[in-house]
Amino acid sequence: MDSVTLNNGLAFANDRPLAVIGGMNVIEDRDTLFEVAGTLAEVCARLSVPFVFKASFDKANRSSIGSYRGPGLRAGLALLGEIRDRFGIPILTDVHEPGQAEAAAEIADILQVPAFLARQTDLVIAAARTGAVLNIKKPQFLAPAEMPNILRKCHEAGNARVLLCERGTSFGYNNLVVDMLGIDLMKPMAPVVFDVTHALQKPGGLSDRADGRGDQAAALARAGVAVGIAGVFVEVHPDPAKALCDGPCALPLAEFEPLLQQLRAVDAAAKG
Repeated sequence: MDSVTLNNGLAFANDRPLAVIGGMNVIEDRDTLFEVAGTLAEVCARLSVPFVFKASFDKANRSSIGSYRGPGLRAGLALLGEIRDRFGIPILTDVHEPGQAEAAAEIADILQVPAFLARQTDLVIAAARTGAVLNIKKPQFLAPAEMPNILRKCHEAGNARVLLCERGTSFGYNNLVVDMLGIDLMKPMAPVVFDVTHALQKPGGLSDRADGRGDQAAALARAGVAVGIAGVFVEVHPDPAKALCDGPCALPLAEFEPLLQQLRAVDAAAKG
């Protein structure tokens, strides 16, 4: 599919101006959630960049049993519904179990299937059957050429509104790399979103959580957008050192606007 359009008219296409999916790795507290959502929405509106807000109500794929996971399905979706209504912006959240899909789709415009779970047929089908737009993360262990198998599951479940999301490939221990040619290989399959901040992870790199290279977010984002893609995915935090989840990968909130200005210029040059 050349483009995927949300119910509010926001379109993702590899040959159209860049869209942004931005937000928090996981819902922490109400004040931080609304600070991040309000800031990103204001910046994107002022720069005329299509925007979708992202936050997770639960993070099931954690390094440690003691890692913070979020407020859970019911409380998390209620907060995301408030964000949607207050700021008038589309919402993306991820689902980890088939039973979460229907409830999440009542609030979220885009359901995300995590990379570790993208081959779980029951989950993919349940998400697809909601009719929501899907953001399918390419598993760290799959090659780009294998993604049509996952797309076919979505299509056979009656949903062709699918984005493919690059988030790096396992490279030895505790490391991910991004193959820009792999992004290019996926572009004929579907609109491609590049998850910059998760690609900066060093999975399990610390004793109780993932490490990361958040200080290289701008460099990696510019490289991915230069390929000519539909969207970029960036997680931010007002103080990454105090983030409850994946802080080492997050972009400081204050750096979002300068980065977005750079990415708009790179995107315009890439797409002529």
